[in-house]
Amino acid sequence: MKWYQDTPCRETHGRVLREHFGVAAEAGQYIIALAGNPNVGKSTVFNALTGLRQHTGNWPGKTVDNAQGAFTYRKKPFLLVDLPGTYSLLAHTVEEEIARDFICFGEPDATVVVLDATCLERNLNLALQVMEITPNVVVCVNLMDEANKKKIAIDFPALEKELGVPVVAAAARKGEGLDALRETLYQVSTGARQSNPRRLTYSAAVEEAVQKLLPNVQRLVDHKLNPRWVALRLLDGDKAFLESISRYLDLQLNWEAPQEVAAL
Repeated sequence: MKWYQDTPCRETHGRVLREHFGVAAEAGQYIIALAGNPNVGKSTVFNALTGLRQHTGNWPGKTVDNAQGAFTYRKKPFLLVDLPGTYSLLAHTVEEEIARDFICFGEPDATVVVLDATCLERNLNLALQVMEITPNVVVCVNLMDEANKKKIAIDFPALEKELGVPVVAAAARKGEGLDALRETLYQVSTGARQSNPRRLTYSAAVEEAVQKLLPNVQRLVDHKLNPRWVALRLLDGDKAFLESISRYLDLQLNWEAPQEVAAL
């Protein structure tokens, strides 16, 4: 169960989405993040799922487009948030920072990572980084029509087993694979399908350092963030991101404490 599914945390999560990401979700709406490298057909997937039910603006304080769209499946409402195209979540660019912060602090119910079927080896880097943050990942291998033209064959059961998350084949511009993608998003978002993402193993020295940090990190972030991932970022020494984590945790304390007092 996610931290914000408990009252009064749900209201706090809504404020994080509205005030820091410009995402105003309706009550009961499942939040889906859409991530991917540039030129993998991510916008085509977004348009195919949401149709005309879209809204475009800017991310708060940024000049980067923020596209959101709604769709309904099995009588459940979904809000799809199209993240900026990025090759990494290590935040060397504004686009990377936005994508990383939304997946981490926005706590989407599921994150779709769109890959190009013709060059999986290049795209999988982003998928693996997202899987380090959250287990609620769906990999959408798009552009299967182009892969077929190039006679590229992909063993999807083996890929799904290797990654430990659902993998869906698609050719979005032809409308192929979209029904399977909707069903998979439904299952992951509602908790009907649980994943066990492959955990990357680093050098012995890094793993030893992570284990030393974990007890303190777990006490600090509680169940609000993935403690192993935070420990790895601490080892990176990314000062800007450490400040983001600090601001996020301060917001949780400032917003939740008054509600907790009122509930007593």
